[in-house]
Amino acid sequence: MTTTLITGANKSLGYETARQLVALGHTVYVAARDPERGRKAADELGARFVQLDVTDDESVRAAAKEVGQLDVLINNAGIPGPFKPANELTVQDYQDVYDVNVFGAFRVLDAFLPLLEASDAPVVVNVSSGLGSIAMATDPTVREPAWIPAPIYSSSKAALNMLTAQYAHLYPALRINAVDPGYTATDFNHHSGHQTIPEGAEIIVRLATIDRTGPTATYQRSAGVVPW
Repeated sequence: MTTTLITGANKSLGYETARQLVALGHTVYVAARDPERGRKAADELGARFVQLDVTDDESVRAAAKEVGQLDVLINNAGIPGPFKPANELTVQDYQDVYDVNVFGAFRVLDAFLPLLEASDAPVVVNVSSGLGSIAMATDPTVREPAWIPAPIYSSSKAALNMLTAQYAHLYPALRINAVDPGYTATDFNHHSGHQTIPEGAEIIVRLATIDRTGPTATYQRSAGVVPW
């Protein structure tokens, strides 16, 4: 039985990913900051709940102790940051987003690494975004309409991508990849995306179900590889 933990799994892409993996036979831990919402989601999904706030060291360590063993970690929790002009952004705005999207992902991976290293087929999926691709942001042939002005969110996902590549090389026994779900209709973007939530979750599930011979240090979306 494969044991999987998904951060931010009480709604949207995390919830749908949990639903699909439960259907595939995974024992899924719905990790959420809010106990009431997390337990409700887990009950609906036939999953297990663990309280986990990715911005809190003690919360993450307690979650790792409670879970006890793990094969697949999906770092899904993320926030978009404030929607305001770039000249109005503050250092605190950047810190708030990075604390979830970058430091939070590191905090969880670091705490769960001993459990993953004890697995026969450890997998990590970092949920990134096409907006984190420096290649796409600087290539005039793809920059429009793929690019939007989101310096905090985009740079946080670029940082997450580098963490993915670095840790994949540091821990070659693990399969560690970043995924771009695409522009999906979630509350994250006020349901403006052109993909359904199941369509967005497809690449997350695909990379979460690889075995020890699967890819590592890659950045992928449903249509194929995303340029770094």
